[in-house]
Amino acid sequence: MKRTPFYEKHATLGAKLVDFAGYAMPVQYQSMVAEHMAVRQTAGLFDVSHMGEFLVTGPQQVEFLDYATINDIRGMVPGQAQYSAMCLESGGIVDDLLIYKFEDKFMLVVNASNIEKDWQHLAHLADSYDVTLENHSEDTALLALQGPNSRDILQKLADTDLSAIPFYHFREGKVAGCSMVIARTGYTGELGFELYHDPVFSAELWDTLMDAGQDAGLKPAGLGSRDSLRLEMKYCLYGNDIDETTTPQEARLGWITKMDKPDFHGKAALEVQKAAGLKRALIAFELTERGIPRHGYDIYVGDEKVGQVTSGGHSPVLEKGIGMGYVNFPHHKTGTEIFIDIRGRKIPAKIVKPPFVKNTTIAS
Repeated sequence: MKRTPFYEKHATLGAKLVDFAGYAMPVQYQSMVAEHMAVRQTAGLFDVSHMGEFLVTGPQQVEFLDYATINDIRGMVPGQAQYSAMCLESGGIVDDLLIYKFEDKFMLVVNASNIEKDWQHLAHLADSYDVTLENHSEDTALLALQGPNSRDILQKLADTDLSAIPFYHFREGKVAGCSMVIARTGYTGELGFELYHDPVFSAELWDTLMDAGQDAGLKPAGLGSRDSLRLEMKYCLYGNDIDETTTPQEARLGWITKMDKPDFHGKAALEVQKAAGLKRALIAFELTERGIPRHGYDIYVGDEKVGQVTSGGHSPVLEKGIGMGYVNFPHHKTGTEIFIDIRGRKIPAKIVKPPFVKNTTIAS
């Protein structure tokens, strides 16, 4: 397995390490629930250096990305970040990603398990444009500092006024004297910052951040709590909730799918699907009795199987089972009573309007 620049830190802290997208990653340190609640109440520090980073430069960078992705690239300004996705010609989702616009380039941040696939997909589309693609995944380290206290902790070390960075924007600055990109995106639903930096600074940066957050409740957090946090917000996980067999429209990602653009890769197929009418949609549900839904469990309305769970687990905040899944029309509406088949027992549940956890600090 590959190791991120923070591997020794994880090992020293006694983290439970697992193979994730070919990297030895910490799934938890002490308690997944404690790490989850730290992010909701104080702050947590995640190593997400396994993510992929591509740079796009050249005279036609805007035109290229406008065609390669489904959101509105042309409306972005330098210092802005955007959530988007790439589609196959069939309309299936190649990957979801973050896009950062600099003065003279774009940075794409893609899922770790899709780095090679995404690179090949983009390289193929780039043949028709005057652009240059660079893969900086191996020489970019990334920490995510998330939680209500994250700004106060980071401001002690940053030379940038963090309160001046709006949600889904970024600045280039220094943290603990180290140059980096400081972004306000995130995958937890709380106020937070992503720190893209040269791996040569990683060990020092980890220690400095942990020291700065000691009195503010900062805890190292693993992939386990990252998954439960994103589930409470109904954030999609590639490979579970979205993949090449699902379209943005089915996944309720119509808000990032700009069908009024002249063209993008996969648009024609999505137009056909929209005209024909959707047959299923991604829904959120809460169990009304004890149980833990998991990926792959069947969803029923009465005795009729109407869908399948894509992500599920126990919500530490709500103290109940929650999940997501694709459900056939017309059983997808909020308030519909459904059943989740958990090892042969049909546990009652209800389709709810996401996110599951509200009143978070994400927009603070």
